[in-house]
Amino acid sequence: MSCKKMRSIPERRAERWNDWRWQMRHRIRTLAQLCRRFPALADTTGMEATAQRYPMAITPYYASLIRTPDASDPVFQMAAPGLDELADPLWLAPDPLEEDADMPVPGLIHRYEDRALIMATTTCAMYCRHCTRKRVAGRRESVLSVAALKRIAAWLREHPEIRDVIVSGGDPLTLPTAMLQRILDAVRRVPSVDILRVGTRVPVVLPMRVTDELCAMLRQYHPLYINTHFNHPAEITPDSAAACERLADAGVALGNQTVLLRGVNDDAPLLADLFRRLLRQRVRPYYLFQCDPVRGIEHFRTPIARGIEIMECLRGRLSSLAIPNYVVDTPHGGGKIPLTPHAIVSTSSTHTVLRNFEGMIVAYPEPVRRDGGKSLFE
Repeated sequence: MSCKKMRSIPERRAERWNDWRWQMRHRIRTLAQLCRRFPALADTTGMEATAQRYPMAITPYYASLIRTPDASDPVFQMAAPGLDELADPLWLAPDPLEEDADMPVPGLIHRYEDRALIMATTTCAMYCRHCTRKRVAGRRESVLSVAALKRIAAWLREHPEIRDVIVSGGDPLTLPTAMLQRILDAVRRVPSVDILRVGTRVPVVLPMRVTDELCAMLRQYHPLYINTHFNHPAEITPDSAAACERLADAGVALGNQTVLLRGVNDDAPLLADLFRRLLRQRVRPYYLFQCDPVRGIEHFRTPIARGIEIMECLRGRLSSLAIPNYVVDTPHGGGKIPLTPHAIVSTSSTHTVLRNFEGMIVAYPEPVRRDGGKSLFE
């Protein structure tokens, strides 16, 4: 099937473009809408079947970043359904991290001793084709009920070991401001919770959502951290930079979680460019994630060796401020494990032999203990 015969539609309605609610209402949800937006889309093989299995949603803003509607365009790859998503190897799972098994109460995931994650909504401004929660993304757009929030708050009060709560989803910044505030307020009222975090892709795909009203509300809940999700330099625009600036000016500490995606960003110079640009807009690269073995995203996964190679290229060529931790979120609920290049060549009681980013071998002298002059290794 080709879209070439279908009528094109204007790219923008200027009077509504900066209204985030208009952007949400006018998301591209069907193949027909995608064809109207991109009449040059030549090959739609399998896209309808894929979108039925894994729903599509693309904001008009994010669609405007697509330069060519095909696999050569990184933004198109992350936004539009493709036949590759229907590949179903046996080693993939809908929920490989076993999040559903780690829910002591509905809507709350507890895996690490001092942290918990709240699923505030199943709605996203855009349904990324590489989504870890692809099993629920777009199936039914729902929000955390008042009753569920009360049960979560009660569970948190009963577990004072939880010091750090992440509000995620879906995307919590797609919620109306008052609804998001209700969630943040309920968590902040738990005496043992020190840190509030929000996970969102809104600055990337819906930057007009970051309004003065939203920032004024968020300012009330410090210390507040927001991790966003830029994957490619093409996603950094004046609009996204302005959204990050508004959040930073409101005192929000910003981090970024990039997913390593084959054919999209598995390139060291490209990622170096992305991480430098993020720092310029006051966003600290936090994680580079190995793509999860989720059903429907096998075509995006890279070998771990490729990620290690990229990290070796970045080290020494990029400020440490701009280098994220490369991690794999392990299957079966094993949690995150950092993946690092091997810098230690050998150890002895007197020296540790190290290898730097250029391959240079350096012998680092170990300290001598004061009690008898023995090394710490002895």
